[in-house]
This record gives sequence, C-alpha cells and structure tokens, in this order.
Amino acid sequence: MNKTNVVWLLFLVLTLTLLAGCGSSSSPPTPAPLSAGNLNLIFVVSEDLAYHATGDVNPGTANLTNQGFQRSLLMATFLQQQVLGTQNVTGIYALEPMTHLQTANNYPDIVALETIQQFAMLNQTSPSYPGSGPVTANSYPIFASYSLEAALPDDVAPPAYPCAACQGLDFRDQHGDNEALVTGIVKANVPGFYVFSAPWETTRSLLTNINRLKGYNLSLPPSYISPNYIYAISIAPSGNASLGTYNSDLIPPSTYPVLPPPPLVSTPCNTPQTQAFFSITVTGGINDAVIPAGTNTNETVYFVRHADAHPTTWWDDGNYIGKGQWRALDLPNALRDKIHPTQVYAIDPSVGNPGVDGSVASSYVRPSLTVEPYAIANNLPFNLAAIVPVFSQNPPQPSTAASAYFFNGGKFSNQTILVGWEHDHIPPTVDALLTSYSADPLGPAFDTWPDTDYDTIWTVKLDAVGNLTVNNGMCEGISSTALPDTPPQF
Repeated sequence: MNKTNVVWLLFLVLTLTLLAGCGSSSSPPTPAPLSAGNLNLIFVVSEDLAYHATGDVNPGTANLTNQGFQRSLLMATFLQQQVLGTQNVTGIYALEPMTHLQTANNYPDIVALETIQQFAMLNQTSPSYPGSGPVTANSYPIFASYSLEAALPDDVAPPAYPCAACQGLDFRDQHGDNEALVTGIVKANVPGFYVFSAPWETTRSLLTNINRLKGYNLSLPPSYISPNYIYAISIAPSGNASLGTYNSDLIPPSTYPVLPPPPLVSTPCNTPQTQAFFSITVTGGINDAVIPAGTNTNETVYFVRHADAHPTTWWDDGNYIGKGQWRALDLPNALRDKIHPTQVYAIDPSVGNPGVDGSVASSYVRPSLTVEPYAIANNLPFNLAAIVPVFSQNPPQPSTAASAYFFNGGKFSNQTILVGWEHDHIPPTVDALLTSYSADPLGPAFDTWPDTDYDTIWTVKLDAVGNLTVNNGMCEGISSTALPDTPPQF
C-alpha cells in the first residue's frame, strides 16, 4: 500500500468517526415506556430556589416564571407518552407546600403541584355514586395532605377532615413519613404508575433511602442535573428493581403559554346561568353600622371560585377537570385590564377530603391551582391562607375565621388581593364581614353561590376609614358551556 492510500484510509476512518459522533447524543437514548405489569415509582423533580434551570424560577417569589411554567406543560406530555406509554396513572403525590417556605417572606412551595398539574389533566378518574354508574372525566387527584403522624407546619390550621390516604411529601420528612408513604406503596404491591413531584432535595433523599431500605442496590444519580430528568424505579413481580432515567431535553419558550385552538368563548356577567347583580355599601354611623376595631383600610379583595370541577353535581376528586385547565390557563388573559392585584392567595391545597359517595379521597388542590397561573404570568407573590380552618365553618354558619383573616388586623391594608376560594364559603365570609359591622346579612337571594357558576367575581373594598362596599358585578367572562371537556395539549 503506497503512502497516498494510507493517508486516504486514515482520512476515511477519521471522517466516519466524526460522523458517528455527530449523529449521537451526549445523553443515553430514552428508555422504553414502563411496563404496567410492574410497580413503577416515578420521580419528577420540581424546581425551587436551590435547584432549577436558569430562567425557570422567579428569585423574588420562588414561583415559576413563564419559562418554568412552559416546561411543566411540555413535561406533562413527555411523562404521559414516553414514560407511561399513554397509560393511566395509578397515583400522584406532590410536596405539601407549607412544609417548604422560601425567601425572607416565607412563600410556600407551590411549584411541585403546578409541575404535575397538566399531567394530572392528561389522565382520567371515574368516581361513582350509589344508584348511578361511574362518570369519567379528564382529571386525577393529587395527594398533598399532611401525614397524620407528623407535626403540622407553623401557621397551619388543624385539618377538619384528616385524610391518611391523601398524604403527600413533606420537605422536612418528619419521622421518615416520606419513606413510610413510598414503602407502603411497595408493600401493597399493586402494579401501576405512582408519580411523585418534589424538589431535588426531597427526591434525592427518597431515592437514596428507598434504595437502602429495600436493598435494591441501584446506581442512583449522584447530583442534580436539570428539571428535564425523570427517574423511575421499576419493580418487577419477582421483586427485582431497575432504575430508568428519562431526559425530555426540553427547551421551553420564555413567554406565557398560548392556548391551542379552539378559541375560548366569552360570556357576559350576571346572566341567568350565573348570578343576579347586587351591590352593598356599609358606612360607619349610617343605619347603626359600626366599623369594627382593627378593620383594614384601603383594601380590595377579589374572590374567584376555583375552575370548573364537577361534570355532575356529586363528582369530586379535589382537583378541577379538563374544562378547568382551560379556564385556569386563560385567567391571566381574562382578567387583564380588569383587576390589578398586588398578591395572590388561596386555600391551602393540603386540606384533605377523605371521600364520600361520589367523591374520592383527595387533597383540595383546585383553588390554588386555579389562581397560580395568574400569579406566574404577573410575577406576583403567591401565598396560602393556611391558618384559616375553611371547612371547620360551613354554611349556613358565617365564616368568621376567613373574614377576620382577610379584613381585620392590618395585614392587608393598602393591598389588592386576588383570592382563589371555595364557592360555598365565599358568601358566608362576606356575611361574617357584614355582621361584624352590625349590618344586614346578604339574605336568601345572595347567600348561596350557584353550583354551575365558575365565572362571577365578588369584589370587597374597604376605604381609607374602613367603610365597606361589596358587589358581584365583575366576571372572568369565560363561558363554561363552551369549554372543551379535554384539557389543552402542549
């Protein structure tokens, strides 16, 4: 072989090597979807201030940015298709937000719930009612309630309905309650797909401890990589376990998500399908009204109901349904130029519902997840009224605890707040406020909120001395009847 041929041969070998390198990825190929015959523990790493992708988390609020929100929506499709192989999930568990407070303002970590919410909408639940067949909807309960064995976080009201079956993940991992939850699932040995959404600190600890406690001897990830990674421990009927690593390789846009077609249908306020208009003004010293001591001043509160949640009157899984995801994601658009809040509040999603006829054991996540997109889109602080024992005061009893929390004590003076709440408890909250002024209550025409009304907004204003006005003349303007039953796809 002459010198020229040797040179060309070496050049050919080098070229083929480079081409092979260009055609491969630095990460291993995506594993096949998990088997439904195995018991699969699937760990989705939510983002927090300590571990996140650049641009995904707002450092001032510890909440997702538009980019981080986009990632969660795209990740849901990847998780459903590439990890579960389009099969229905068996259980979803998320971080209990009040167990992980961040920034100097102690904002609760709502990101783990939002990270998994779109995925929950891509699955289905089928509750049933005595005398009626099961009703299926695009929705799945997310368990995020406190362990009955662990001490409650500070500023959290004792649960009205303890729900052992609704336990989520505790950032503090008191008494090893996270490991107890997961080992309980393994011990029950029911095949399926169990998805966990929590920050890397919690995920890493769980992976390590489950690997040790069960003797799986798996080679675990040594450090945080990115929020694109999903880890799955798949346990075969034989008891042998393997670890699968799924990389979605997502590069999300930095803008707020644009809803796919069809375009949403607008609707006027105060229709026969919603509520008749009312407006009440209470002025101190007029008609024997007395402004209560400690009343806030220069405050505006906008109460909205959670998004669409009940395909029938008895159906309940603690979450909203596919229709509701359209409403929640469109809320920033629907309320643009209508309101200008300075912060967003909601009921603690860790409130549990043990389940009765027509409902399944679940955590009450839907009010917080309804207003969370608005907070993200507008870079607003998101907080939870976790100290309010919402379901310990039920209609027709006035909601004095909620009224005192939002309208007395000065905390919300000079503030404008958007509040995601439970509809049956909005009128009793306003009734308690009116009664505190020695004013007449709402009366039978307005003391209940129609079950079919997800659109109306109640506005409560306190002026510079505490005089009160309340009305229901504003609405989101989104027609429930025109919303698709299935969630938007991303």
